[in-house]
Amino acid sequence: MLNPALMPFKKNLPEASSLPVLSGFSLLGVDGAAAETFLQAQTMNDVRALTTGRWQWSGWLNPKGRVIALFALARIADDAFIAILPDFPASELLPLLQRFVFRSKVKLRVRDDLVCAGEVDTGSSPDAATDDVEGAAETGFVLDFSGSGAGRRLWLMPEGSPALLPVNADNDSHWLEQDLRHGLPRLPASQREAWTPQMLSLERLNAFSLKKGCYPGQEIVARTHYLGQSKRALRCFRGDALSVGASVTDPGGASIGSIASTTPDGRLALAVCNRDADPDHLRVAEQPVEPLPLLSGLARPLVTEVTPTGSQMRETGA
Repeated sequence: MLNPALMPFKKNLPEASSLPVLSGFSLLGVDGAAAETFLQAQTMNDVRALTTGRWQWSGWLNPKGRVIALFALARIADDAFIAILPDFPASELLPLLQRFVFRSKVKLRVRDDLVCAGEVDTGSSPDAATDDVEGAAETGFVLDFSGSGAGRRLWLMPEGSPALLPVNADNDSHWLEQDLRHGLPRLPASQREAWTPQMLSLERLNAFSLKKGCYPGQEIVARTHYLGQSKRALRCFRGDALSVGASVTDPGGASIGSIASTTPDGRLALAVCNRDADPDHLRVAEQPVEPLPLLSGLARPLVTEVTPTGSQMRETGA
């Protein structure tokens, strides 16, 4: 059972009617004595390095190293985890993962007792960003999602909490735009199993491990890294009527990439493009697009750096 003393709130609990629910988010609980071992064998980040009260970006790959689902993985107790899924419904992921549980002491469950809500403009900054998980199931958990120029906190609140507000379209749009600007792909169903972690530049988010050992797709991920064969990477563009799957073309009309995710208004997109392509003068559907730099500060876990004295220091990721 979770010991609330491990994760006391450093900030006040939310006030009544202050947190808009985020649409599309769902939660998958992974509990039991073998939960860590199960997740270590299935997910692409190093779960054994994830201590209680911390969270990391992670994902589940197919055997060809293509991303099926991206999520934030929070460790709320020694034997309890929550996968926070912004796009892939937990109810659909659960039976896919259940096939690999076998006789392990692991219980998978949709955490519909908790609701995801997004708080923006909290005054946080990348310099103060954390990968802490604070709170308890009875009161709610909170994760710092801050990045460059955007203070954000993600709340996992008990269903029926007086702090929750209905879904707010403006809040949803702001949250999604900040995800894309920071290089967090929000993958619709059509983009599942289309891209490797390197094609999505997920090293920017510290979202996969090259040292943890075997997991589905690990051989492809490692080979791509060590042989330097990743010829594509993530780019951010602003334009008009951008749509998932549309080709990005160079001035000569040759395709150099494809759009992987967009905002609903089609004005902001993440695309997987050739690394060596000139980012200027590109077009989508014959219309020019403006390249935007990917913002930093959303990487989790925070990088652990070994100092010359041998001690360790935590700092924000790239």
